[in-house]
Amino acid sequence: MRNPILKIVAVSIIVINAMTLKAETTTMALPIGSPGAWSLDSCISYAINNNLSVKARQLDQLNGEVAVTQAKNNFLPTVNGSVNEMINFGRGLTSENIYANRNTTNFQWGLNASLPLFQGLRNIRNLKYEQVNLTTLLYQVEAAKDDVTLNVITAYLQVLYNYELLMTAQNQLELSTYEFERQKALAENGKIAEIDLLEAESQKAQDELQIVTSRNDYTNSVLDLTQLLQLSSIDNFSIVPLSEDEVLPIIPTAEDVYRSALINNNNLKASRNAIDAAEKYVSVAKSGWIPTLSFVGGIGSSYYTVNGFDNQSFKDQMKTNFTKTLGFSLSIPIFDGLSTKNNVRRARIQQFQAKLQLEQAETELYRTIQTAYYQASGARETYLTSLETERISQEAFNAMQEKYNIGRATPQEFEQSKNSLLAMTLQRIRSRYECLLRYRVLRFYEGNIR
Repeated sequence: MRNPILKIVAVSIIVINAMTLKAETTTMALPIGSPGAWSLDSCISYAINNNLSVKARQLDQLNGEVAVTQAKNNFLPTVNGSVNEMINFGRGLTSENIYANRNTTNFQWGLNASLPLFQGLRNIRNLKYEQVNLTTLLYQVEAAKDDVTLNVITAYLQVLYNYELLMTAQNQLELSTYEFERQKALAENGKIAEIDLLEAESQKAQDELQIVTSRNDYTNSVLDLTQLLQLSSIDNFSIVPLSEDEVLPIIPTAEDVYRSALINNNNLKASRNAIDAAEKYVSVAKSGWIPTLSFVGGIGSSYYTVNGFDNQSFKDQMKTNFTKTLGFSLSIPIFDGLSTKNNVRRARIQQFQAKLQLEQAETELYRTIQTAYYQASGARETYLTSLETERISQEAFNAMQEKYNIGRATPQEFEQSKNSLLAMTLQRIRSRYECLLRYRVLRFYEGNIR
């Protein structure tokens, strides 16, 4: 082999074959539709039940439930007990109103209760706020589940897309392998030049390399999906292919989807509820300007001794010093350092922020739906066009293959026709899955997929 170009081609073939052999030893997920394959619904359900973000939002919900319970408990009375023991050394004031060096002890106990009668409507308003806030947290949990669902749908379709590319690459390898074997037989009989055999072998090596690339893409997409499911390995993992009725769906209009999303979207529900909660919080803050009234009562007694004097017994003093108290406590706010005013201002700012967040969420949702609609419509038209173009390219390739087999076409013409067909096939696959993905997104926002 004296031609330097032929030497380069031969070395390249050896290197590519070595890379292919090494890559084939790596771990790969099971093919689509293998026994025990996961359906899209099962993937979504499993991901929702195990997703860490969803669990975090569920913990927020539990905190909200505790906050509602606490708001209800604020209507209950409070009861406190106290016990004090004091020992005084040195000079102290006596009953004769003079100071003397005497050691004294004083033991006191008491039991006090306070029942809120009117707390400036704070407890009532706070309960309403916590109840509305809990509803917001519930919607946020559902919104987190929605995010997981969309991510799983995207990853699921990506696996199917990469698998179909892998199958296409395998078909190309079968075709190039057949052509290489045919050229090899011709070369052994001296009917073709050595360069033609090397070109056929080079094309076979390139297709083998494409198999490695496609297999890695497929494996990585499966890895992405299993990580969304919180699975530790891709071993024995496979998914179910799409049904035939999902090949070419009818795309709903962006306006229809958006109208449904305004009603069904959990993120928008949470944002709207946040505005209601912010309004309730303004009322809670205003309660600081209103007087409060409580009913109070208590019982208690004490025991007192003076060193060097005769003292009544503990029992007698407990009985003699026993006291009972009943009364009302009224608190009228006059000046609190503008604390209530600032709390109201902060609450109003929070209310404005909640309204802004709703507006942003609606704008972003409409932009997402509109983008998905145009992408789905464009992909659908591309798919329909590529179907016909692929059919024509297949017929042209079949004719070229017949001409090539009888020696009426050059290897370059054959490869050009084959690559043209491959390009149309890849375009069809790409546009199909692009259409399916955007269609699924639209249907999801429409409230028909969960």
